[in-house]
Amino acid sequence: MVRILITGAAGNLGGKLVIHWRQAGLHELVLLDREGSSDIAAGDISRFKGRWPDLFAGVDAVVHLAGQISPASRWEQVQSPNIAGTANVLRGAREAGVPRVVFASTNQVMGGYRFRNDRITSDSPPLPLNPYAVSKLIGEEMGRAFADETGADFLAFRIGNIWPGANHPGPDLGIGSWGQEMWLSNRDFLQAMDCAIAASPLGFKLFNLVSDNPGMRWDIEPARRLLGYAPQDGQVPVLTPSVLAQDEEARGAVLVPGSWLDQHSHRLEV
Repeated sequence: MVRILITGAAGNLGGKLVIHWRQAGLHELVLLDREGSSDIAAGDISRFKGRWPDLFAGVDAVVHLAGQISPASRWEQVQSPNIAGTANVLRGAREAGVPRVVFASTNQVMGGYRFRNDRITSDSPPLPLNPYAVSKLIGEEMGRAFADETGADFLAFRIGNIWPGANHPGPDLGIGSWGQEMWLSNRDFLQAMDCAIAASPLGFKLFNLVSDNPGMRWDIEPARRLLGYAPQDGQVPVLTPSVLAQDEEARGAVLVPGSWLDQHSHRLEV
């Protein structure tokens, strides 16, 4: 049985993952979130103090999901939870000798490709457009250094759009065709997490994590080949007049906090 520490265990992704792994009964879970509850330890990862660093003892893998998730966040909103927090999680993993960290990065790291024609691979140069995306890119690079220094695995998933609850795809979400191309179903997300825990040693790796959406530019072949990721879902973008209008609005916007993202960030996810 693998002992796994999940940060952000009470969030959208964490909550889905906890239910999935508890139902499977294959792993021993150690749960951490900022607020905590009867079965989730409370801790502020932006500060390496208190009792939460003790949770890394005896852990086989850390799934780091905690942090600020809004693309409209300003720098002061992401600096502590996403940058200091990730640094502290990696410190805890390093000091405890944890052999694998799985990191929730974001498709937002590649936001500048929206109106280009490039295929988006794990090796494509990052093009973040907002502080949230930059904070996740910094997390990836801290993970690269962590893997180089320790020899442990750091697997970063650039996660697509996955909403709370049933998470149905479609044109009524206010995110244009680009957002629809990045849809990630609940069961594909959960299967990818299963694969990340079961995979052979890989060192540092970046993976795009979306469902098998026909016509998308996101390259998921490395996840298929190296992890055994086998997405079961996919959705062709539905190009209604409203969706096309959203694309045109975004094309003309300056995609930084204070403009289009501030007005529409409630429709976006990790």
